[in-house]
Amino acid sequence: MPIEIAPVIEPGTLAATPQPTLHTPDGELRLRAFEPSDAPAVHAAFQDPTLRYWHARSMETPAEAETWAREAREGWDKESSAQWFVTRSSDGAPLGRMALREMDLMEGFAEVAYWMLPEARGQGAAPRALLALTEWAWKTGFHRLEIRHSTRNEPSCRVALKAGYELEGTRRSSALHTDGWHDMHVHVRIAPDGHRTDIGRCDLST
Repeated sequence: MPIEIAPVIEPGTLAATPQPTLHTPDGELRLRAFEPSDAPAVHAAFQDPTLRYWHARSMETPAEAETWAREAREGWDKESSAQWFVTRSSDGAPLGRMALREMDLMEGFAEVAYWMLPEARGQGAAPRALLALTEWAWKTGFHRLEIRHSTRNEPSCRVALKAGYELEGTRRSSALHTDGWHDMHVHVRIAPDGHRTDIGRCDLST
């Protein structure tokens, strides 16, 4: 049955070129494709109890981290996901990860996901890296970007709001964590909506 709408992003657009390296406007942060040599840093990241809790994932061995890094790169070629390693530009120190998951080029949609190493939290790196990723997504042709996080995850909520992702609503009991089902906030940016300053707050009491 023919589809009567054209793809928002033509399939093959991403895979036809290498994954780009992104920079924040101040030049302090660099977002690049994962490399095999990043495995030790990825393994170390997943030893953090907070990261493991919110992502419901564990990583016991460096070999698992090597597989993870390889699959992160393969997502670009398959046009199913795009993941960047966030580093400090001055010395290459690892800071975290930014990603577009569940990419749907037909509808120009992707879910944004991120994590930061403990030493990189609370310094504004996450929202700045998220803005760099968002700007790239708009230039590439994505129409709608979503962030989903547990209503109990206040730091993730702050990152989303600082990067202009407005709270659209709550998906009740929609994500299973190790301690049971969590309600999930949905933050959204639609292209092009600019960087609004009149964004609301998350109600973290629900």
